[in-house]
Amino acid sequence: MPAARGQGQWALGYREPLNPNEQAKKDSSPLTVKKRILDIYSRNGFDSIDGGDLRGRFRWFGLYTQRAEGIPGGKTAVLEPEELEAPYFMLRIRVDGGQLTCEQLRTIGELATTYGRDVADITDRQNIQLHWIRIEDMPDIWERLEAVGLDTTEACGDCPRVIVGCPLAGVDCDEILDASGVLQEVRACYIGDPAFSNLPRKFKTSISGCAVHCTNHEINDVAFVGVRLPDGTVGYDLWVGGGLSTNPKLGLRLGAFVEPARVAEVWAGVTSVFRDYGYRRSRMHARLKFLLADWGAEKFRAVLESEYLESPLPDGPPPGTPATPDRDHVGVHRQSDGNSYVGVVTRAGRTSGRQLTSVAGLAEQYGDGRVSTTAQQGLVVLGVPGSSIDALVEQLAAEDLPIRPSRFRRGMLACTGLEFCKLAIVETKARSVDLYAELEKRLPDFDETLTINVNGCPNSCARFQTGDIGLKGSIVDGVEGFQVHLGGRLGEDAGFGRKSRGLKVTADDAADYVERLLRTYLSERRDGDRFATWVRRADESLLR
Repeated sequence: MPAARGQGQWALGYREPLNPNEQAKKDSSPLTVKKRILDIYSRNGFDSIDGGDLRGRFRWFGLYTQRAEGIPGGKTAVLEPEELEAPYFMLRIRVDGGQLTCEQLRTIGELATTYGRDVADITDRQNIQLHWIRIEDMPDIWERLEAVGLDTTEACGDCPRVIVGCPLAGVDCDEILDASGVLQEVRACYIGDPAFSNLPRKFKTSISGCAVHCTNHEINDVAFVGVRLPDGTVGYDLWVGGGLSTNPKLGLRLGAFVEPARVAEVWAGVTSVFRDYGYRRSRMHARLKFLLADWGAEKFRAVLESEYLESPLPDGPPPGTPATPDRDHVGVHRQSDGNSYVGVVTRAGRTSGRQLTSVAGLAEQYGDGRVSTTAQQGLVVLGVPGSSIDALVEQLAAEDLPIRPSRFRRGMLACTGLEFCKLAIVETKARSVDLYAELEKRLPDFDETLTINVNGCPNSCARFQTGDIGLKGSIVDGVEGFQVHLGGRLGEDAGFGRKSRGLKVTADDAADYVERLLRTYLSERRDGDRFATWVRRADESLLR
């Protein structure tokens, strides 16, 4: 027991903070920082901000200082935080379940244009991030967001982050069940609740009834995955302890069936186990996945049921296998109400305020006024009558939002990168666009499902371990480059990408390398091989 107490677990009576982050949360609840921003910092400017608020508590309201311009990636781990940061912020807006009205999307677009130099990013957790935000402008930004039912509360920090959900919840012809109601229940009950605002680290949730598993439940701290019992009853299979970063782990099935009416209770129970038993000594080991690694699924379920739930959960079946390997919603497809949805991809997540405002207008003109963001950094316009599809598709194409993108563009994922992120080593957004554009020219007939995940650093914000081709930012021969990971996948036969010793490429050579690799795959594969299947058994010489 002493070893466990040494991890700073609250349930074992150890409440004394064991690192500066824990001390900062004890000194002042992060949920109180919004008032200081409104009353003090927005009036007195960037230089008036307390350091503990600036680099810590601000995150609970979606604010991170932005990387100063002109600092190369080689300086990332060398300079102090105050030397890396500019007097501007990245602002993360929560979009729980990815679902927005056209009014909400238009407001975000207008804020990006007015205050963020017309830059906006759609993340792989369905949020929208703005850049170039000044602290002086936050009161107006929050007022305008809140006027349309949006906020930035707990968009970052050691707390429950945005809840990812299927962008088609309630209209998808193939969904197991509509999870939007229980997702919003959890969001309304617990986001901003002081009971869960001080967790050991970040906490990521997926609640979805999607049949193609578009929310990537395997890599969330807690996931409710739609399943159907033999008698036709629908509910959720419970997964716990997934997460990536520098020590990736897939979530574990607890084997428990959760009725929709109990989702909020079970979510609070799992989150409470993490709060009370999670490791708080080392930030490197404070995610829920480390507790699961030590406890295992059986013990976790036993503690959850005996200490935190009103009654035990029944056993249940695992999720079904999706009919398609594509975990997205790209293209034109029929909804359950007879209308259609139109799914498009952005430029590796990068968009603009003007483009978002335009899409909001198109959704109002041609659809039912709803737009969703996806966990693959895309957009979906909902409720489009058959008579309006062609006109909408044409207008979206004019915005460089294609419904039939190349496999390279469709499967490209990129994090924020060196342009704005203080942790990044390489630039990602522009390089990702250049990479897919170059591959489109060189391999125009390539039509296999393929994911290329481009990360600016080892922290895996763009999930490099789970991509067919994962590119992790690194300095290679003195210039920007990538360490290569190959063959990652989620779903059936899930596993992390293969890392070959010394397999690195410079950023300028990335297109040459990927082209060579894919041509080798096309010539060497067996019938039925997906890229990940082939690369896992391929001789290492073929992967160079």
